[in-house]
Amino acid sequence: MGVYLGVSQFDWYFIPPIMLKDTKVKNLKGKEKPYKLGDSNGLFIYVTKNGTKFWRQKFRFNGKEKLLSHGEYPFVSLQKARQLRDEARQLLSEGKDPSQAKKAAKISTKNTFEAIARAWHDTMTPSWSDNHSQKVIVSLEKDIFQIIGDQPIYELNAPLLVDALKQIEKRGSYEQANRVAQRVNSVFRFAAASGLIEHNPAQHIKDTLKKPEKRNYNTIDASELPEFLQSLEDYDGHPIVKLATEFLMLTFVRTGELRGAQWSEFNLKNKLWEIPAERMKKKRTHLVPLSNRALEILNTLKAYTGNRTHVFASPTKPMNPISNNTIFGALKRMGYAGKMTGHGFRHLASTTLNELGFNPDAIEKQLAHIDGSVRGVYNKAELLETRTNLMQEWSNLLTEFGKQ
Repeated sequence: MGVYLGVSQFDWYFIPPIMLKDTKVKNLKGKEKPYKLGDSNGLFIYVTKNGTKFWRQKFRFNGKEKLLSHGEYPFVSLQKARQLRDEARQLLSEGKDPSQAKKAAKISTKNTFEAIARAWHDTMTPSWSDNHSQKVIVSLEKDIFQIIGDQPIYELNAPLLVDALKQIEKRGSYEQANRVAQRVNSVFRFAAASGLIEHNPAQHIKDTLKKPEKRNYNTIDASELPEFLQSLEDYDGHPIVKLATEFLMLTFVRTGELRGAQWSEFNLKNKLWEIPAERMKKKRTHLVPLSNRALEILNTLKAYTGNRTHVFASPTKPMNPISNNTIFGALKRMGYAGKMTGHGFRHLASTTLNELGFNPDAIEKQLAHIDGSVRGVYNKAELLETRTNLMQEWSNLLTEFGKQ
């Protein structure tokens, strides 16, 4: 049962019991039209058609109804949103307009680019390796903070950001310039999601930078894995797409086999993925042993697609799997257009594992290449124990490459 609270500026608002729970907010999906769900004391969450969620708070000041933004979920948690709501209510009780107070706060030195970048870094660090986390902050300290670090983030514009990045290019470090540009863009996206800025001036700054020389083949080799893995870790697109790309690299199945993956095909207890014959090129059932990292990815994906048919459900059309061009688009955004494709992961794994002396028959079986001339009937579980060890070793190798 709700209660009434008489507070100046609230005009006797009716306060319903708290309705939202974090699990409920996490599972909210986009619909044909935007919608909102209330929490309490004017706080509600606004869900767009594509599923993006924003915290909002209604309040009255001097007799007028107004709206306050508290940022994007999950960057701003339910607990944090309630804290911001209560801070706004405290200002109201003191006769102050929370929206004006928020604007004034943007002038604070706490909102310099460096302060916001470090807050973004602190938020992302738990999901990164220690090595990568260190590389990210060092690159910002070395190449960005010294130039624009002390400026309020809302005063920065695209020309200022480009000038800073061009100084990296002058050293001939084109890959680094593109990498830092991506990180700067992520900082601004974080600031926008936190309600500190309304426009992201870093959205297209990479377009002004020189691109590394393109090559005439569409797969990288093992020597390029450290740089590729770092670019993948830097990738700031939708988590489903990022995890799909990593999962494809870990399992080196065909892109179509990955796109169509359904939760019903996975036995997580036995660490196996059984791809049905109808989705295999050779029309034979195929077993994919799952490494520890592959299992971690699947468990992470449960929060996004666990209630969907497809493991890699489209972020924009949740009832469908990701499209043919999704992973290609991610590779393109990472700077690997013309250098890497989804199919390239199969060539990369095959070449690297053979060169390192792993069992060639196990590699061929894991690639679902069938020797029809002498083997006779194909056994989906043939060399399964060897293949299980192979897949874990491949995952371990990728982890080591990522630390270089």
